[in-house]
Amino acid sequence: MYSEIVLAGFGGQGVLLIGKLLAYAGMKAGLEVTWFPAYGPEMRGGTCNCTVVLSDREVGSPISRHPHGIVVLNLQSIDRFEPELRPGGVMVFNTGLINRGPQRADIIAVPVAANQIAIEAGSAKAANMVALGAYIGASGIVDLSLVKNGLADLFANRQKLVALNQACLDKGLELGQAAAAAVAAR
Repeated sequence: MYSEIVLAGFGGQGVLLIGKLLAYAGMKAGLEVTWFPAYGPEMRGGTCNCTVVLSDREVGSPISRHPHGIVVLNLQSIDRFEPELRPGGVMVFNTGLINRGPQRADIIAVPVAANQIAIEAGSAKAANMVALGAYIGASGIVDLSLVKNGLADLFANRQKLVALNQACLDKGLELGQAAAAAVAAR
């Protein structure tokens, strides 16, 4: 097993956080892991992305030129990373901030109204968790319980945040699994 995933959006959307959670889940699953952040000098509001590599063998580089999966939370990120996605790769995109679908037919596209779902759950800040859950549901890359455990460790003193974010992960997982099932049915 070897998978490269790019997670991208604006600074402040929690892109680096969901990358860390994915990497943590990979470590807990016994995989070799790298997490490589990249962001502009603007920080909040500027572009931000990270690459996570999960593998059952040693990882040679944390950099990905053609990832197996992408999670994009804004329009600039879909424009930047969609062309690099490998054929057959999974692309989760946030329809709350992205006003177009994918330009390619050779990928598994998972549209998710991440902002709206997060608002309905109780906080717009949890849109990143919806998107991460959708990616996990569509790709099956790690067990969601490992991500939830990492989230519980991270927010140990803030149980309200744990419950909210775990609910958003669950909703995203459902959407991702439904998208994967629809592709498999074709």
